[in-house]
Amino acid sequence: MVSLVGPGDEYLRRLEDSLEAEILVRGNQVGLSGTAAQISDATEVLTELVTIIRTGHGLSEDDVDRVVSMARQGQGPAEIMTADILTNRGRTIRPKTLNQKHYVDAIDSHTVVFGIGPAGTGKTYLAMAKAVQALQNKAVSRIILTRPAVEAGERIGFLPGTLSEKIDPYLRPLYDALRDMVDRDTVPRLLAAGTVEVAPLAYMRGRTLNDAFIILDEAQNTSPEQMKMFLTRLGFGSKVVVTGDVTQVDLPGGVTSGLRLVQGILDGIDDIAFCNLTSHDVVRHRLVGRIVAAYDQYDAVRERELKHHEAGDRRPRSNGGNRPRRTR
Repeated sequence: MVSLVGPGDEYLRRLEDSLEAEILVRGNQVGLSGTAAQISDATEVLTELVTIIRTGHGLSEDDVDRVVSMARQGQGPAEIMTADILTNRGRTIRPKTLNQKHYVDAIDSHTVVFGIGPAGTGKTYLAMAKAVQALQNKAVSRIILTRPAVEAGERIGFLPGTLSEKIDPYLRPLYDALRDMVDRDTVPRLLAAGTVEVAPLAYMRGRTLNDAFIILDEAQNTSPEQMKMFLTRLGFGSKVVVTGDVTQVDLPGGVTSGLRLVQGILDGIDDIAFCNLTSHDVVRHRLVGRIVAAYDQYDAVRERELKHHEAGDRRPRSNGGNRPRRTR
């Protein structure tokens, strides 16, 4: 019951605000008061929360909000939020939204998966967790993590150190995610042995990657040629996950994002899956989801205005009725 109501009854207050039903807790019993619809909604949400708690999973304020939202949409939050992928140092990694669950399931059932969505939706983090899980289960013998170093041709020379030290800032997010899932002392050994390889995309050219779990991060910053080059590195016994956000392309002007084109090229091919995540799947600070949604709305308005402007430019200009135009 303490896990259900939360510290200082915080979860209980959030539930009452969200469900519009009065929740009375006495000992180990919960009483509900409200309309039939309110009581039905509250019963379903509380049942899901109790199921999650009984499986040994703790709750947070964000978890409570997600359970309410998913239960109202008939998504089965307990099944989604107890699908453990990996546990390290007492911390368990699992999907937290329906789209994240679909993404994880797609990685299990397909050879090539594209995870496309805004920042904070867990695209890279969940892919990394599945890679470590595959390595631990001996489904693959190595993990290869790569991302494009967009500024390599222009500004990377101003960074201090060797080439390896220059490209390190581009790959730092992958290292950080890896250290969350593997003991810190183990990471250097895995890197030294080649069991885990972290390299810029340019290093993939000319290779065939067998028996590996390969993650291409920040794929929106690949050109169409780079995307084709990367996908054709796939070898036997390997799995590929490509992640990116098509709204945050950092390529120089005039260069088309390979991630924007690839779905139109590969959609419908067996064993390739495209998973789209949205602002509703953001699992960082709740404000991040609102920021992403606000930018999505802003972009949608701008696109409509641009189309309206272009349509106006295409309209035939009036020449003042039937009066002939002057010619010189």
